[in-house]
Amino acid sequence: REIMEFIMDYSIKIGGEAGQGIVTIGDTLAKVFSRKGYHVFTHQDYESRVRGGHNFFQIRLSDLPVMASRDKIDILVAFDKAGIQLHEKELTEPGIVIYDSSALKETHDKPNFIDIPFANLALERGGDKIMANTVAIGAVLGMLGVDLDILFEIIGDIFKKKGEGIIKGNKDSATAGKEYAMTHCARCSFSPAPQSGPKMMINGVEAIAFGALASGCKFYSAYPMTPSTGIMNYIAGKEQEYGIIVEQAEDEIAAINMALGASFAGVRAMTGTAGGGFALMVEGLSLAAMTETPVVIALGQRPAPATGLPTRTEQADLSFALYTSHGEFPRIVFAPGTPEQAFHLTNKAFDLAEKYQIPAIVIFDQYLADTQWTYEGFDLERIRYSDYRLSGEALQRLPEYKRYAFTESGVSPLAVPGDSRHLVVADSDEHDEDGHLIEDAETRVKMMDKRLFKKLPLIVSEIEPPVLYGNSSPETVVVGWGSNYGLMKEAVDMLSKEKSIAMLHFSEVYPFPSTDRFDFLGILKNAKTAICIENNATGQFARLMRAETGYEFKNRINRYDGRPFLLEELVEKIKEAIQNNPSCPPLNLRGG
Repeated sequence: REIMEFIMDYSIKIGGEAGQGIVTIGDTLAKVFSRKGYHVFTHQDYESRVRGGHNFFQIRLSDLPVMASRDKIDILVAFDKAGIQLHEKELTEPGIVIYDSSALKETHDKPNFIDIPFANLALERGGDKIMANTVAIGAVLGMLGVDLDILFEIIGDIFKKKGEGIIKGNKDSATAGKEYAMTHCARCSFSPAPQSGPKMMINGVEAIAFGALASGCKFYSAYPMTPSTGIMNYIAGKEQEYGIIVEQAEDEIAAINMALGASFAGVRAMTGTAGGGFALMVEGLSLAAMTETPVVIALGQRPAPATGLPTRTEQADLSFALYTSHGEFPRIVFAPGTPEQAFHLTNKAFDLAEKYQIPAIVIFDQYLADTQWTYEGFDLERIRYSDYRLSGEALQRLPEYKRYAFTESGVSPLAVPGDSRHLVVADSDEHDEDGHLIEDAETRVKMMDKRLFKKLPLIVSEIEPPVLYGNSSPETVVVGWGSNYGLMKEAVDMLSKEKSIAMLHFSEVYPFPSTDRFDFLGILKNAKTAICIENNATGQFARLMRAETGYEFKNRINRYDGRPFLLEELVEKIKEAIQNNPSCPPLNLRGG
């Protein structure tokens, strides 16, 4: 099959019911491949039920960087009948299905099916049927010609508390799976590329949490809500190591107010939620604005309204993040497209939130939260950390302290309460320079000018323009924001062989970037075809672009069925939009 320019590019899908260990198998295989030095990209699809239903975990591995899932798969590991029914059609021509007929209670007499007795091999070689999943992992590695040394290290780490007997049983089970696959897979022609050094593998929520740690976050409060819960779990695992307090609040109202209290008290604070929880945080968001209290909010998107599809993905909360709350005030909205961007933009959010004493929102989606990417590492030299607060002797030496003093920049002194003889006051009512409530019109206007019009130009100057990738003078431009970065980048790579094409990706979306440093509007206006790609129904980013710049997209590709785009699928939609130019109506993907 055509695999672009890659020497090796394989996709593996593990399908089964919730509770069958699908994620464990996929995650373990991904760890093996990344530690072997291959480039890895993974994504998941799972239902909200605890048991039952059909879920899958898809892995792509290559000898060159990959950042999207493909339509076709080379190996399908089927743990339920639905896995075969739904995914057999996705196989490449040499693709293989492995399954256990005794577990599925059905046999497939086809040349590309291999019946591997996962449970029986686990019982015979490992001593327990529970090790059937380890047999499956060994089988996949055997089909790919990958040795088991890294897997054995992972097994040792996972089961070190359960004793040598369990470790040996799992190692023997993995060996049994590998041997069986190598013996019975006559069609297997997979050839792994030469290995390089081990790579770091990280998903979106881990990267956001890592960015918070690197930024000096000392307090995190949240109520668990997919897809943001992983941030809390990651930071909670580092509490003792980094001296952080993590509080699982009773609800999202409490969560944001706890974060504001911690920030007022003098530490960097963060909260995280999804759209439904953010709805409860709206009053707290306005409180942060009026009191000019720095706070960082991680906002995870999933299909709505209401509970919607709680474990699926969507980009439909952008307008919510931009315009929610009562009153007018500056805020920052970052939308990372990769875990690396998530790490650095979370750090930038902390820096700017404290520098300008405003709320900063890092908006992401379920897709970015779950996808795993491989890297050589993150550039820690780019970390920003400046302490913008007044404390200790510097505060003590001030003859007077006005929390909301009028300044040329609009940024007032931010003192740590209890750290000097000065009284630190904050008030949710409109207030004077000292922080005491007022009612007069003159002070109201001056405070609005201070908080909004003086700060906003300075904040805009901190916002980076979109990334241009591809042809510098393209005939076709694909435009997107957030998690579609990798998909659009690989689509441009595939299409650039035959078309003049480029990508504009926005990750710093509000305040909207100016064209002072990069004339991205000129790129769009000079192109024959410009296509906005979003995972929502109404084109929220396209509307934002029009509102901020006057530029209107005539071509849009929108998907809103709760699933992410796949690579070849997106490429075909882009080709269709180019062919239908100049007045292509929105292309809506409603199903997988």
